[in-house]
Amino acid sequence: MSEQSPYEKLGVSEEASFDEIQDVRNRLLQQYSGDSKRVEVIEAAYDAILMDRLRMRQEGKIKVPERIRFPERLVQAPPKETPVSREQSPTWLQKILDKPTPTDVLLPGIWYLGLSAISIFYPGGGDQVLSMALVVGVGISIYFINRKEGKFGRAVLFILFGLITGLIAGGMIAGWAIPQIQQFVSLTPNQFSTVLTFVLLWLISSFLK
Repeated sequence: MSEQSPYEKLGVSEEASFDEIQDVRNRLLQQYSGDSKRVEVIEAAYDAILMDRLRMRQEGKIKVPERIRFPERLVQAPPKETPVSREQSPTWLQKILDKPTPTDVLLPGIWYLGLSAISIFYPGGGDQVLSMALVVGVGISIYFINRKEGKFGRAVLFILFGLITGLIAGGMIAGWAIPQIQQFVSLTPNQFSTVLTFVLLWLISSFLK
């Protein structure tokens, strides 16, 4: 038995491919799993064949598969865990928040800037002009929100909330804010509330859906 070559010990030819040699080795190990001496002979023969194949590869006689030359490459790295943000927004907030494009922000901004200018600088403008500007602003807001997902009812609720909040907040802080900006532009409390409402409607139109 000792005079046999490693190929003869495994029962394969010297022209056998690596896959064939490995299949025979695995089959023999399974067949003689209870015979430690036989298993030792099989493993020694297999190792000797590997060394012979590597020697032949160095001499340029054969090409050794990379899984023999670089067995460590067969070990797959564990998949990287995707970090989960601990500060994710609530689901209900994610459903209404939008990620607007620059156009989505600028287009309604231009409209509200124009309406704010009319509300402040329109000659002889009074409450009637302010009311008309607010009506137009509400319509613009509903249009820009509704076109995102086509949910008209929700768009109306958002805009009504913004309209009421803007008018109430404007009336509450007008007495403090108007003196601060009086040096830049002359505003009445109603004009200030209207402009503040337009700012809020612009934010809602741009960043909600």
